Order: sequence, then structure tokens, then C-alpha cells
Amino acid sequence: MKPVYAIGDIHGQKEMLDQALALIVADGGPDAQIVFLGDYTDRGPDSRAVINTLIAGRDAGRDWVFIKGNHDRLFTNFVKHGIEHDTHVKSGISWLNPRLGGSMTLASYGLEGVMHFAHRSGTEPEVLDYFEGPTGQIDKDALQAMARSAVPEVHVDFLKNLPLWYQTDDLFFVHAGLRPGLPLAFQDPEDLIWIREPFLGSRADFGRLVVHGHTALDHPQHFGNRVDLDGGAGYGNPLIPAVFEGRDCWLLTDQGRVPLTP
Repeated sequence: MKPVYAIGDIHGQKEMLDQALALIVADGGPDAQIVFLGDYTDRGPDSRAVINTLIAGRDAGRDWVFIKGNHDRLFTNFVKHGIEHDTHVKSGISWLNPRLGGSMTLASYGLEGVMHFAHRSGTEPEVLDYFEGPTGQIDKDALQAMARSAVPEVHVDFLKNLPLWYQTDDLFFVHAGLRPGLPLAFQDPEDLIWIREPFLGSRADFGRLVVHGHTALDHPQHFGNRVDLDGGAGYGNPLIPAVFEGRDCWLLTDQGRVPLTP
């Protein structure tokens, strides 16, 4: 049985990604199959270098599978369309807010500066007032135009065209999760990249072990019917890869495999 490796939310953490890939090569060799669970961008310091690494692996013919995350869509929506909000972000904050991490992503492409937001009242969404960079203050439209010039089209195309899920005989890989009780053909694509409840609280048997990210924990956890591999790299926690043989799971460390059980 060929093992399948997985890496959770990277969030611009290039050094952590390099370490995770090195652990996988040490365990399974350079031809190991790796499934990446999305959220390659935002919060961390070098989203650009992360995407470069993933594209280089793809172009080198690595057995790598890439799934789209919600942050990857937030990024491309701003670059292509100037959209700074998503209705799934209940706080209403802008993607450009450091809490979501868009400002860090743009900085990795050379657009370094401070985001200034207009005053909010009530439930109004947060809106960028102006961006203060080395050459002065510019509005959102000018910032988007700079982003369109700074972000390579190949990066945008890579993220926009990613699938929302991948499965093997035993495993179902997805960024956020599934809506319990619905066959795959009827799943809402929005749920696949955004859902938390009722997925997280469900003890339903999904037919396969669901391997996902999106909901940040302090450490990857196995919940019986699902494995959450988002160990919080976007907040500075280690990026810990996993390996699956059938439905059995181990985390990879410098000391070797560590079983991950419910």
C-alpha cells in the first residue's frame, strides 16, 4: 500500500514548508505523493515563495495534489477583481486587514506599507481608506492595480484553477470539510472551503476518513471520522506533515513517525 502524505494550511510560511517537505522526503523519498490542503497564502511572511515552491514541484512532475483554500480565493479575488470581503467572514473585516493576512501577502510581492481603514459603525464591512507605502498614500483601486502588476499571472492562474477535493479508496481530502448527510455530488462548493459547523461537531461516517485543514488548532488532531491538520502555522505554530497508510495516520517529526489516533 503506497502511503499518502498531507500538509495542512501553510499560510505563507516558506521555511516551515521546506522543513515539512524535507521530513516527507526522509520518510517516503522524493517521489512521495503529497496532498496540500489549501491556504497557501496570508498571515505568514512569504506567500510568494510558497507559491513558487508549489508551482516548481508541479512543473517538475512531482506527485503533488493541490486543493484550494478560502484564503487562496480571497487573494485572487482581490488581485483580479478588487474584492476585499467575503460574506463568510462574519466579522466583516477586510482581506487586507492583518488579521486575515492579505497585507502580508501583498508585502511578499513587494507592496509593503500600512493599511488604513475607514471608520466602521454597526455591521458595516471594513473598507480600506488608503494604503500608505514608500511613495505615499493610494486608494484601493490604485493598490489593486499595483497588485495586478506585482503578482505573476501564473500565480493567479495556479490558485484559481485548483480543485476543491481529492480522494483515495480510504481518504477524502478537502480544505474545510463536508456538510453531513449530503452525497458528494450535492455538496456546496462554498462549504468545501468555508464550513465549520455542522461538520466539526458531526460524528457521522463519511465513508472515507476526511482529512482537512481550515480550522486552526494548536496541534493536528484525529477525531475518528476526520483528521484536522491545521496546526496553526498561520499563527506561528509548527507546520506538521502527516502520512496515511489506508486510514492509519502518523505525524512526521525529526524523530520519525508519531501515531495520530482518535
